[in-house]
Amino acid sequence: MLDNRVVLITGGTGSFGQKFTEIVFSRYKVSKLIIFSRDEFKQHEMAKKFPENKYNIRFFIGDIRDKTRLFRAFEGVDYVIHAAALKQVPALEYNPMEAVKTNIIGSDNVVEAAIDRNVKKVIALSTDKAVNPINLYGASKLVAEKIFVDANAYGGNRTKFSVVRYGNVVASRGSIIELLLKLKNMGIREFPLTDKRMTRFWMTLDQSAELVLEALSEAEGGEIFVPRIPSMKIVDLAKAIDPGFSFKITGIRPGEKINEVLISSDEARRSKRYKKLYVILPQFFERKEVHKKYEKCESLPEDFAYRSDDNENWLKLEEIQTIIKEVGKAPYERYEAHTV
Repeated sequence: MLDNRVVLITGGTGSFGQKFTEIVFSRYKVSKLIIFSRDEFKQHEMAKKFPENKYNIRFFIGDIRDKTRLFRAFEGVDYVIHAAALKQVPALEYNPMEAVKTNIIGSDNVVEAAIDRNVKKVIALSTDKAVNPINLYGASKLVAEKIFVDANAYGGNRTKFSVVRYGNVVASRGSIIELLLKLKNMGIREFPLTDKRMTRFWMTLDQSAELVLEALSEAEGGEIFVPRIPSMKIVDLAKAIDPGFSFKITGIRPGEKINEVLISSDEARRSKRYKKLYVILPQFFERKEVHKKYEKCESLPEDFAYRSDDNENWLKLEEIQTIIKEVGKAPYERYEAHTV
């Protein structure tokens, strides 16, 4: 699929971008892989791992807020993975227009540059926070989803836009796993938990990269691809880290939910089961290619909602312990917050 193609990743120096780059070079003979990001230091560090004299990789400094720079970067590009975003919930609440400029206007810039430069496909990364959002991060990602899905209405079939939406990435910097491991290493056995009922969807960096590759292969334009991934109770996570732990309840933080949703009951009415995925079909326009591809797939029940507390797939204690061991082997600074 990617052999002899030019691929560009916005926000490519992040944890997802680095894992995606690793997988692409291990499987494909890309003509060129472009890392587009605004952080020159991270590009410098990433170039040590993927030197240009050994890999067909190019580092392009730029910001998705700068449409002119995107037009230059997208010249000759076949596929774009849009991973660039501001993600920290409290920071965005205090700086709302920065979220709008990057997550919304920046996403629109990516769409316009892709259409004008005849990019074949664009896959945008989204989050469960975009479903029934209660914070600005989630709201901005919801708007970004709409921008990418609806872009197919004026992309002229030359450029196809689709979205992948998934939950928390295991071991991202600042995650609950990192926090509890640090507390345990400090000898603290009373863990602060916001609410003992709290659940989350969980997936690994490898899984997130595989999902994007699958979406890149399958997308006809306008779909939101949702993986069927396991849930985990935060209390079970604490037990796996230290079976003898005690906890104190600190209360739900502003902008936080007890449980997350990947597909709402309203979205379920236009969703299908496809292979190991759920696919949410576009609401306001219909393309023949999309209809034909999914018309024979199983529809979801009308009262269905894909919630982290009502999931048929749960991580078992031994699976959580395996995850924790892998996290403990890696330096925390390797990861960046992918979801909050």
